Amino acid sequence: MTTHRLLFLALLSLFFNSSLAAVVKLNVISYGAKADGTTDSTKAFLAAWTQACGSTKPATIYVPKGRFLLRNVDFRGQCNNNAILIRIDGTLVAPADYRVIGTANNWLSFQNVDGVSIFGGILDGKGTRLWACKNSGKRCPSGATSLGFSNSRNIVISGLTSLNSQMFHIVINGCNNVKVEGVRVSASGNSPNTDGIHVQSSSGVTILNSRIETGDDCISVGPGTSNLWIENVACGPGHGISIGSLGKELEEPGVQNVTVKTVTFTGTQNGVRIKSWGRHSTGFARNILFQHAVMTDVENPIVIDQHYCPDEKNCPGQVSGVKISEVTYQDIHGTSATEVAVKFDCSSKYPCTDIRLDDVKLTYRNKPAEASCSNADGTTSGFVQPSSCL
Repeated sequence: MTTHRLLFLALLSLFFNSSLAAVVKLNVISYGAKADGTTDSTKAFLAAWTQACGSTKPATIYVPKGRFLLRNVDFRGQCNNNAILIRIDGTLVAPADYRVIGTANNWLSFQNVDGVSIFGGILDGKGTRLWACKNSGKRCPSGATSLGFSNSRNIVISGLTSLNSQMFHIVINGCNNVKVEGVRVSASGNSPNTDGIHVQSSSGVTILNSRIETGDDCISVGPGTSNLWIENVACGPGHGISIGSLGKELEEPGVQNVTVKTVTFTGTQNGVRIKSWGRHSTGFARNILFQHAVMTDVENPIVIDQHYCPDEKNCPGQVSGVKISEVTYQDIHGTSATEVAVKFDCSSKYPCTDIRLDDVKLTYRNKPAEASCSNADGTTSGFVQPSSCL
């Protein structure tokens, strides 16, 4: 076969494959969206989604620069393709009146989707007035999560900024194979229930290279989570990275195979925490690795709390049924804001087992911090300060 014929066949193949992979491009402006921050663009975004979801070819939804006002929106599958890219150069803005979306579970919700990627953009949840209502003790709606993915797979969230969510910023629920990278979360340190990223009932979630400043957990891990990888995350202000709370329900799936590494905590309430309700449950947490963490002025750098019971309701006098085992703390350094830097307060019925401390150095006011253990069994290796109470 001649060189020219080979070249012709190669070009023909390239043309054929590229035509098959042609991407449908959809600009929300073309569907009536207005970048003025005051015109309701909800219907325009839904129209663009309907077109993308119905396409048999990969589709890109483009949000240009500007501010786009949206009410709560449900982007639903099943779609005819599994390659929808949402490219956001602008800002999506929630209504100033928190009551408009305050009773919805999510402001922006993706359900039953496969292969959706969100790149860039700012989500402005306008949550400050709702926080003020909650902090005043008045009756208020619970608030909406800014961005929620449920029962979905093969999801990417990259380069997104979430500001002032009413409640949680990002929730991954019932999902498989999710990558969250280069995300920035920002809310006041006294904003209630504004977890940065919450993962539950999901497998194969990766959270990388992100900065989270909020009023609750920077990252929280709920029941039914497995194969979770968290790396290079800066947390503070906030309540730390928490597995739990677990054990709220009697019948509950466990958490396993979680890695948290190369993380920093600055002025947070907790560092790395596992917490469970002080009540009967079938839940568990096992095979957990906390590695390469730097604490700066953290109130509780290392904590397991199995007596979690908000307002002392529905659990006083009960012991946690959640079984915690195979938890490793490796290369954890820094400063504690309280005297007790390591606290293992485990269940008396199901003590924590196989807890490992390896190369831990935590100080309080330039002196070795203290450790407190209750119903915890494990080992230490390398230099460990405070002295182990296991």
